[in-house]
Amino acid sequence: MSVRLLLLLVFSLEVFRCELSKEKAGSVISAAKTLVWGPGLEADIVLPARFFYIQTVDSSGKNLTTSPGEKTFEVKMVSPTEQFTRIWIQVLDRRDGSFLVRYRLYATYTDLHIHVLLKGKHVAKSPYILKGPVYHEGCDCPQPSGSVWEKNMHCPESFAQITRDLSLHPSVDPDQNAQEIPKRFGQRQSLCHYTIKENKVYVKTFGEHVGFRIFMDAILLSLTRKVRIPDVEFFVNLGDWPLEKRKPTDKLHPIFSWCGSNNTRDIVMPTYDLTESVLETMGRVSLDMMSVQANTGPPWPEKNTTAFWRGRDSRQERLQLVKLSRAHPDFIDAAFTNFFFFKHDESLYGPLVKHVSFFDFFKYKYQINIDGTVAAYRLPYLLAGDSVVLKQDSGYYEHFYNELRPWEHYIPIKANLGDLLEKIQWARDHDEEARKIALAGQQLARSHLMGDSIFCYYYKLFKEYARLQITEPKVRKGMELVEQPTDDLFPCSCDRRMEKDEL
Repeated sequence: MSVRLLLLLVFSLEVFRCELSKEKAGSVISAAKTLVWGPGLEADIVLPARFFYIQTVDSSGKNLTTSPGEKTFEVKMVSPTEQFTRIWIQVLDRRDGSFLVRYRLYATYTDLHIHVLLKGKHVAKSPYILKGPVYHEGCDCPQPSGSVWEKNMHCPESFAQITRDLSLHPSVDPDQNAQEIPKRFGQRQSLCHYTIKENKVYVKTFGEHVGFRIFMDAILLSLTRKVRIPDVEFFVNLGDWPLEKRKPTDKLHPIFSWCGSNNTRDIVMPTYDLTESVLETMGRVSLDMMSVQANTGPPWPEKNTTAFWRGRDSRQERLQLVKLSRAHPDFIDAAFTNFFFFKHDESLYGPLVKHVSFFDFFKYKYQINIDGTVAAYRLPYLLAGDSVVLKQDSGYYEHFYNELRPWEHYIPIKANLGDLLEKIQWARDHDEEARKIALAGQQLARSHLMGDSIFCYYYKLFKEYARLQITEPKVRKGMELVEQPTDDLFPCSCDRRMEKDEL
């Protein structure tokens, strides 16, 4: 090798080393430039688990897009008036350069100081001071003014699904419904008849299988602890299938359901599954819209390129999916974890496989979403992960489907799965586009399906429905009071001034 060539090589290596050191210097996280924001930094936003975000920013002002390490930030919460704080804090690494901090209060504090620290230094505008009182989830202290509560919660002006559902009901007659709905549905279906009066919840059940009432009771009690709901009377369907099958031109009965369909006219609420996960975040559930964000599997390039599915045999197309998987194992990994509906076919589609942790789904790039008895209620969690969803065309829908766009938030597949293999191949051939769809779906889930949005949806629904009533909601014969849970360990004194109700 000539001396000239050797010098050129040394010079090139030195330039590369300098550039590398510059890149490293630029990627050092800046405590001052890092961003911190979210509803958990506002005292008036009361949620079962409060939350806020941290976006790492380097010294050059660029957002980091990969994880700097899950122990990067330390978050401490103290109250000047309390020696010890009863707060459970978790800092969740979303592995995209951002963190989700969630915390659950087990007492109410006069003030709360939130310290976000990077190697002992305060980050952004830390410490964040929440001027008290800062109420915990169990505190029965409703905001008297609905409009103030909505403003505090940053609720949207409207929800398209609520507008659409209620447009079929120019007026609602609670007296008439109290007579007609139990006669029409109460014998063969399972229903709850609710009245909220003076912000207290009353209920009467109809039908045999009313165990799912616990989910509705829980959200109503939680909501009435936070805000005063207008007096309202309504019926909730406790079954899977929506009930109101009459045409819009016929006399419709307003039935609240967790799922809607193109052939029915029910008023749709967030599913009981999603609702419970909001109420029990950092409680007794492990799968919720926040935990998913910290368990999205390996980085996109390292994910398995097989389409993945696990579940039970609640629909014919699911049998077809397992059959396809057997014929094309290099394309699809699908198997049953339980047989119930087609037990006589277990020998054809078995054997059963062990349950897989939902978080392990995200080891795969492609997630198949197929209806069960109705809409597959796992879709919010699939969207919140870091994989692209292949969603079956369906006549069923959840409360947020109005926001979903095919080819923008998910890859559509035919109801009969006839094009599933073709769509998987498309995703493999168009990796960058599939990645963009996955990120758009993830962003929709993060912005529309978190706890604050779910509470806003319920409140807006009850408020708008209450406005349609032409007779006074009543506590009817046979209704019982649904008691607020007592909190002897962490009592709460409500300091809200009883402002004039603006409802």
